Amino acid sequence: MSDGALIADWKRTRFLGMTAADVRKLAEGSPEERAELVGVLRRAGCATDRRTPQPDAVVAIWLRGVHLLIRTAGFGRVLRMLALAAPGYARADVPSADEAARLKQAVRTHSRGSWLVNGDCKSEAVTAFVLLRRCGLEAVLHVGVREHPFAMHAWTESAGLCIPDADPRGHAFTSVLSIDCWGR
Repeated sequence: MSDGALIADWKRTRFLGMTAADVRKLAEGSPEERAELVGVLRRAGCATDRRTPQPDAVVAIWLRGVHLLIRTAGFGRVLRMLALAAPGYARADVPSADEAARLKQAVRTHSRGSWLVNGDCKSEAVTAFVLLRRCGLEAVLHVGVREHPFAMHAWTESAGLCIPDADPRGHAFTSVLSIDCWGR
C-alpha cells in the first residue's frame, strides 16, 4: 500500500496496519528500530519468537517429491521452478549452525535410507534449499563441475555448512551456477 502496509492474519481474523515510516524502519532502520517493530508484531500475534524446525517427516516427503520431479521434468526445469517453491523474502535470516546441521542430518538420513532417492546430490541440494527458503532463511544453491575425471555435483550452502558436502570423497568442485535467496 502506498501509505503503509496491512498485515492480515486470516486464520485468526486479525489485521495490523503499519505506516509507511514504520515499513521504512523495518526495511532500512537500525537494528534497534527493527527489534522494536518486531516486538510490536510479536505482541500483536503477527510474528513468532522463533522459527519452528521442519519435522523429519516433512523433509522425507519433500526429498522424495523433489527427486521424482527431477526424474520426470529434468534438473534444469526444476531449477527454473525454484522461484515458486522457494520464495525470496525481503529479509533472509542467517540460520544458526544447529538449524543447518539438523537439516543436513535429516536430509542425509532420509536420502541414504530411501531406495528411491539413494544419495542423489541434486535432490538433497534442492530439498535443503527449498526448506531453508520457505522458513525465510539464507541459502545458496550451487552446481559445480570437476574436470578430471569429469563429474558434476550440486549442494546448498547455508550457515557455513554444505548440504550435501561440497566436496564428496575429497574431490573439489568449481561452482559454475549459484542460485541465491532471490532465485537468480
